[in-house]
Amino acid sequence: MAFLKRRNIIAAALSAPFWHTGMSRADTSLTYDVIVIGGGTAGIPCALFAAMGGARVLLIEKSPALGGTLFWSTGQIAGAGTVFQQKLGIVDTPDQHFNDCMRINEHTADPALTRLTVENAGDTINWLAEHGFEVMQGHPVTGIGHDHFQTRRYQQGVHSGLSILNAFLPSLEAQISSGNITLLTGTAVECLIQNTRGDVVGVTASNSAGIRDFRGRNTVLASGGCAANPRLFEELHGVPLYAKTAYPTSQGDGLLLGMSAGGAIVGGEKYASLPGLVPDAFKLPAQMYAWAPLNPAIRQPWEILVNSRGERFVREDHPSVHQIERGIHKQPGHRHWAIFDSTMLEKSDPIIPDWTRDRLSNEHHQHPMFFSASSLTELAFRAGLNASGLTRSVADYNQRLHGGDEDSLGRIHRPAPLSTPPFYAIAMQGWTLVSFAGLKVNAELKVIDVEHRAIPNLYAIGEVIGAG
Repeated sequence: MAFLKRRNIIAAALSAPFWHTGMSRADTSLTYDVIVIGGGTAGIPCALFAAMGGARVLLIEKSPALGGTLFWSTGQIAGAGTVFQQKLGIVDTPDQHFNDCMRINEHTADPALTRLTVENAGDTINWLAEHGFEVMQGHPVTGIGHDHFQTRRYQQGVHSGLSILNAFLPSLEAQISSGNITLLTGTAVECLIQNTRGDVVGVTASNSAGIRDFRGRNTVLASGGCAANPRLFEELHGVPLYAKTAYPTSQGDGLLLGMSAGGAIVGGEKYASLPGLVPDAFKLPAQMYAWAPLNPAIRQPWEILVNSRGERFVREDHPSVHQIERGIHKQPGHRHWAIFDSTMLEKSDPIIPDWTRDRLSNEHHQHPMFFSASSLTELAFRAGLNASGLTRSVADYNQRLHGGDEDSLGRIHRPAPLSTPPFYAIAMQGWTLVSFAGLKVNAELKVIDVEHRAIPNLYAIGEVIGAG
């Protein structure tokens, strides 16, 4: 009940005087030690621990309630040397965590920032655990969804992201009540204030009470990414925003603020597609209708994957889902189709989790992204695929399977030929939950300009520095 009560308090921010903080509660005559822009996954702990360290903090959140993406997040977090590992007798270190991270990202991540993360991740999880954070049964695990760690250090909260938020709130409330943190919800930061030297010395913010300037010795951008802003996302990544899957407030406000002060943007080239989104239609951005993980660690594939030319392009059972994602990333429009037959439909678990075979079958008669036909040629026509390419791909797959030959792409799991009509296709789209482009920062999280110089008094944390 405590969890539900606290969640309701946040969601009903405007009806709770404690959370409803207007301009009148924020003192424009003060110079705050820290101004934190964004009250979500990164901004809440930033404001909290700054206040616990003795700083006078102004926390500004554009939404009516604190929490940000924690309302949607699954709350997955990894760290070494945690109490959850200790309970299972798992010995782990930040060095092992670092090496695992760099192995998985193939050394594309910033090593200094990765080191900063892993050195503090275990203590972060332990603090959360001391304040009520509970993890799912059997956790930590080696991974969920993505390529796995070599050690069990990955856990998810029992209430997803709200487990993390709920752990922070009592301490945050105490700091607000004591006056160490001033909270402004429903308040947008319009611009950063800089002096003639370019130092950031405050912010201009607005809400229903008006527009005010607030002075601060340090300003922290913690307002998330831009994966809900199609125009900005494409500008920074060179790739359209294919689907509306990000938290709605991920509009890139902090990115624009940082750029306005001279901050450099990096990481857009690291964009990577997640697989298997079934859109409501091929439009930009689309709505997610369903999702097929296409992850062999979750479900071994029966289907084959083809591109618009009807060609297979990836080993469907590759043990690294990242390799499957890379294959999708190389296809036109990041589009891909799962192709299967009636035998596969009858014998395999549905490709879309939590769907029954009956529902999967029925969707092929109802939804514009699901297709069925009595022949591969007709299926290709209905699905918008190259017919000769599709028939060649299926013929090659079947011939190699029947002949006991190695698959052309090295696939090992081949439980059945693709030969029994009717044939089926599901159109899918590459997609993302996050933005990869972000403000460039140094190891102290100071925002850096294009000349690699730190912008005085300006910091950035969380997705605003990019998810890549």
